[in-house]
Amino acid sequence: MHPSVHAKANPDKPAIIVAETGEAISYGELDAASNRAAQFFRSRGLGHEDVVAFMLDNTPQYYGLTWGAQRSGLRYVCISSRLTQDETDYILENSGAKMLVVSASLGDAALQLTTGIERFAMGGDIAGWPRWEEAVAAMPPTPVADERAGVDMLYSSGTTGRPKGVRVPLPDDPAIDAANSLVMLASAVFQIDANSVYLSPAPLYHAAPLRWSMTIHRLGGTVVLMKKFDPEAALAHIEKYRVNSSQWVPTHFVRMLKLPEAVRSRYDTSSLKVAIHAAAPCPIPVKQAMIDWWGPVLFEYYAGSEGNGMTFISSVEWLTHQGSVGRPILGAVHIVGDDNETELGPRQEGAVFFESESVFEYHGDSEKTASSRNSKGWSTLGDVGYLDEEGYLYLTDRKSFMIISGGVNIYPQEIENHLVTHPKVADVAVVGGPHEEMGEEVIAVIQPADMADATDAFREELGAYAREKLSGVKIPRRIDFMEALPRHDTGKLYKRLLRDQYWARPN
Repeated sequence: MHPSVHAKANPDKPAIIVAETGEAISYGELDAASNRAAQFFRSRGLGHEDVVAFMLDNTPQYYGLTWGAQRSGLRYVCISSRLTQDETDYILENSGAKMLVVSASLGDAALQLTTGIERFAMGGDIAGWPRWEEAVAAMPPTPVADERAGVDMLYSSGTTGRPKGVRVPLPDDPAIDAANSLVMLASAVFQIDANSVYLSPAPLYHAAPLRWSMTIHRLGGTVVLMKKFDPEAALAHIEKYRVNSSQWVPTHFVRMLKLPEAVRSRYDTSSLKVAIHAAAPCPIPVKQAMIDWWGPVLFEYYAGSEGNGMTFISSVEWLTHQGSVGRPILGAVHIVGDDNETELGPRQEGAVFFESESVFEYHGDSEKTASSRNSKGWSTLGDVGYLDEEGYLYLTDRKSFMIISGGVNIYPQEIENHLVTHPKVADVAVVGGPHEEMGEEVIAVIQPADMADATDAFREELGAYAREKLSGVKIPRRIDFMEALPRHDTGKLYKRLLRDQYWARPN
């Protein structure tokens, strides 16, 4: 299916509603906007396989661009507004983008860019840039003559190094309305259809919000788009729009659970039938609390932008396999040892590899692409975990975040999952810092719910709290406080930035 199909059948139905304002874009309006975008791309000489880039706030006009690129056979790069000028220029150059559209609200950052490609401002003015709305106004709202299904080319958020672009082949079936694996998963597993009202609380430049909301459009539902996540506002939007499906990251859950009970109970969330979550493993107490609150409507999957495999678990399964991210529904999961070849048995921890027919590469980085494979052709996202006797996968951390202290491998995730449940902790990151004797020491960087708690007494309290559940080697040797952790809007930490600070200025 495709939004163009729904535009013909039900042109006045809302395809997008802006949660905060109620502004609505109908399927007819979305179809016309995407056609004008496609026509404009062609008028600028952009053909199949060419690349366009978007750096935008969450705006309903985002979808006119992405669907315009999709129906004209382009690759579209959605760039995080949180990246540095250097990282953004790198993505534009690395991707080979020939056109860039930027929200006017990001004008200061846009004017620092040095990559010389055609540029347009959306939703306002950027000095010296043409306005997108004026550029496309004269374009016909009809399909281009050579429609062909395009695909996104998304870049990592740069949390562990340079952003890397995931390049997959254009779909074998050129039809713009051909089904894909996510459409089949959404309809078969989550019963998402034209009656779905889907809340999207995260930035659209991230893979999951972008792909899931576009899947809703394929199936004819309505996307309720939040401009920016706010925990109480999210609950209010669920009640107001009678949201029945949604997609989250664990950070969203933590922030909603930290709301006072009186606030949480103020809103009716009973319309929710599906609350999908991914992006990072969810701490067991957090997920249990969400199921207790919302009921068994949480569905978790583990996958990456690379599309090389996917696991899935329902609430009912999770209650008997707490901490698991499920069993594979796309590809097969293998746990391998340090040689990246030897397959390990149940409950033996190692690198997580997928065996599947899906093909991807890291654009312009053959070394990175090669390092993600083993000799059997299996591929990895860089995560570490184990399988139980029933084939359920449990993730323990990312290999790149591992701390080696006194020759012992320590994964921060377990420590973070425990400390974040402390009632006075809003957020936490655990990194390894230099230690003269042990090589590395465990450092916990805490974002208190109230910075007035950033005291030596609270450090002692957190140390005691850690010792309640963690073995001695995992107890943080140093606890620092930070007003706000450098967390991506998608929920991922820029942990590399934190770690680099300690190694650059050890003390």
